[in-house]
Amino acid sequence: MERSLRLLLLLIGTLAIIHIAQAQSQQGFISLDCGLPPNEPSPYKEPRTGLQFISDATFIQTGKLGRIQANREAEFLKPSTTLRYFPEGTRNCYNLNVEKGRNHLIRARFVYGNYDGLDIAPTFDLYLGPNPWATVDLQKQVNGSRPEILHIPTSNKLQICLVKTGETTPLISVLEVRPMGKDSYLTKSGSLKFYYREYFSKSAPSLRYPDDVYDRQWTSFFEKEWTQISTTSDVGNSNDYQPPKVALTTAAIPTNATAPLTNVWGSVDVGEQYYLYAHFAEIQELLANETREFNMVLNGKLFYGPVVPPKLLITTVLSVNPDTCEEGLCNLQLIRTNRSTLPPLLNAYEVYKVIQFPQSETDENDVAAVKNIQTTYGLSRINWQSDPCVPLQFMWDGLNCSITDISTPPRITTLNLSSSGLTGTIAAAFQNLTTLEKLDLSNNNLTGEVPEFLGNMKSLLVINLSGNDLNGTIPQSLQRKGLELSYQGNPRLILPGSPTKPQKTKVLVPIVASVASAAILIAVLVLFLIFRKKKTSAVQVVHPPSSRPAMDYTYATPTKKRKFTYPEVMNMTNNFERVVGEGGFGVVCHGTVNGLEQVAVKLLSQSSTQGYKEFKAEVDLLLRVHHTNLVSLVGYCDEGEHLALIYEYVPNGDLRQHLSGKGGKTIVINWGTRLRIAAEAAQGLEYLHIGCTPPMVHRDVKTTNILLDEHYKAKLADFGLSRSFPVGGDSHVSTVVAGTPGYLDPEYYHTSRLGEKSDVYSFGIVLLEMISNQPVIDRNRAKSHITQWVESQLNGGDIAKIMDPKLNGDYDSLSAWRALELAMSCANPTSAKRPTMSHVVIELKECLVSENSRRNMSRGMDSLSSPEVSMIFDSEMTPRAR
Repeated sequence: MERSLRLLLLLIGTLAIIHIAQAQSQQGFISLDCGLPPNEPSPYKEPRTGLQFISDATFIQTGKLGRIQANREAEFLKPSTTLRYFPEGTRNCYNLNVEKGRNHLIRARFVYGNYDGLDIAPTFDLYLGPNPWATVDLQKQVNGSRPEILHIPTSNKLQICLVKTGETTPLISVLEVRPMGKDSYLTKSGSLKFYYREYFSKSAPSLRYPDDVYDRQWTSFFEKEWTQISTTSDVGNSNDYQPPKVALTTAAIPTNATAPLTNVWGSVDVGEQYYLYAHFAEIQELLANETREFNMVLNGKLFYGPVVPPKLLITTVLSVNPDTCEEGLCNLQLIRTNRSTLPPLLNAYEVYKVIQFPQSETDENDVAAVKNIQTTYGLSRINWQSDPCVPLQFMWDGLNCSITDISTPPRITTLNLSSSGLTGTIAAAFQNLTTLEKLDLSNNNLTGEVPEFLGNMKSLLVINLSGNDLNGTIPQSLQRKGLELSYQGNPRLILPGSPTKPQKTKVLVPIVASVASAAILIAVLVLFLIFRKKKTSAVQVVHPPSSRPAMDYTYATPTKKRKFTYPEVMNMTNNFERVVGEGGFGVVCHGTVNGLEQVAVKLLSQSSTQGYKEFKAEVDLLLRVHHTNLVSLVGYCDEGEHLALIYEYVPNGDLRQHLSGKGGKTIVINWGTRLRIAAEAAQGLEYLHIGCTPPMVHRDVKTTNILLDEHYKAKLADFGLSRSFPVGGDSHVSTVVAGTPGYLDPEYYHTSRLGEKSDVYSFGIVLLEMISNQPVIDRNRAKSHITQWVESQLNGGDIAKIMDPKLNGDYDSLSAWRALELAMSCANPTSAKRPTMSHVVIELKECLVSENSRRNMSRGMDSLSSPEVSMIFDSEMTPRAR
């Protein structure tokens, strides 16, 4: 057994040597000098590191070349003296080939250097595919910014995007990608954002390639309470992490041999999670009676121990689960054990923050197909970069996508390439869009025959080929039932059965058998209704005449959603005995259906400002939607002048009552519950915007329309003003302005153009109410509208003056600031600058995580009190234990 283990370790050591050789050869490295002029050599060797840099020109199709001011070039060495800037488009992206499923170090460098002579450093966002990575603010970081992450790509393509967020122009100087060891830097979830990477030596230079085979950048660090020890011997570093050998030849020990060796780091965000990697090697010659042994204690709790560093070989100790730090301060202590004769030592350590990239990329087969189509036809649309579907605000022109949730890859359902100058034949890549429902290739210059594969795409419902120069016979497969085919304006196209005479004016392919079947079905249905009327006329109830048509619906589940008679409504409410609310529609009464299910019965009064149109709109909507955060419709009554909506009963009333304390609601909703309610209400709106077909806009989002069930779960209500809005190129619909003053989108009010961002504005006002518990409009305030009042308070920079006093300061200030910034972003007067509800949901959930982390720590319920740790030893010594 021992011999086998030695052979295995020898093999591991040999593989490690091979891997080091590959790393030393820069295999898989991507080193881009962004904006390198075409007249300068590419590739070139950077003299300090020996890294081979190349121009970024083949990795991005947009942007312009720039160079920092000549008087500043001495401050920055090549490749940071050139840059690429992006005056056009909102999102500009690099496309890189990487190894799927392998950890990669991704590092970007941004240097302004007053390249444009304006002396206005830009601020912009950096995205990794569809997910935000970092905000680059070169006004604060005057010497440049260098964000870095360790990330495992989910496909063989990696998109790194610069996103314009204001008036300034994004730029980039250097982009570097390094494949890492396949078993290194693994996390439970998320990626790792660089925080610290240090080795312990006095006045030593920073290290990177070739000292570090993965080109990690290490800085030297030393405290005055420490003493440096060192060795001239070679130190083995062959494990999954392979820190530089030179970094292991020095170490820090406490000058007071009985004191712990302490490292402290902190963050303003107390909810942040960290992964720690500590590297140890014994570099002193120990006498026979000397022992070095110590425990690792993180925030007062045993992290790992005892540690006995092996002589001239590396040991790496790391957390398998992420750790959080109390009050944003992390304290790592190395404390010698009772049997140790020597103080603890530390050679090097790394700290990373967890960063989540929750939004799934679009299905990789769909992405490959649409990019193949883009290449085939030479399409150069400015926003056809990075992920086609997400984020929603960057969805490619001409596309629509099916987006279920952030964890499910979106699918492309609509592709509109009308009037796009397409030439040649219909590309075979279209058939790889297997969920495509609508394809518009009209008004181009396409030639050749209509391919058979279009008819075999079972998901396709609409195909528009009109206005091209296609020829030949239309395939029989395109005459299937349920498919709408437009092909006018192709004079050389021939229908099956008409081989000598092309059809010129037909728009839809005739489906004779289907038409005949439909005619027979209609005839049978008419006869059925006639006979049914005769049979039931003897018991028919005649109601007073009405100027409006009666409503009738057929339900898939008639026991849950059905039409009630007025006597049934009277019975279920016990003659309207218990009134539980009143609004513009009329009174709301408590009732029961079948003596079991509690319901709320909303009665339309004759004096109501809302009428039959709003009543029908609400019934129409609630019969076809279902979401846990939308109040569900049990049924309705439409009998003469008696109109009623029967909802599920939501016992805790509306959110406004709880904030104001009216209606007997005296319990103060804490900050965490408010965030959860806000996130749930946002999820309901998100469903209306992207989960419905067609999408819906609520049009009357306010705190009185957010109801709370027995568990304080939020349910959005009152859909009488809801309207559908178009998808595709137009994102708004013109309509008569309606809504509630104070919550009403000012842009919609002035233009009558209604869109989903109108709901986002109203939700922003709701969120400000939840944060501050201030009236939306208060004429007694100097700043009467809540947004104006918040802006005036923000000038002081004290969030406590904005937060609801009823909370008594019991909230996570960082999550409060983040929620406030989100609310003001939603309430931006310009709709284009507001986020989508999907983005709002993500932000609120992250705020909630931060608040819950604070509450858990304050209760002493830190779930990470006993973190798993992993020890990684030199491969020549012993296998790794987890």
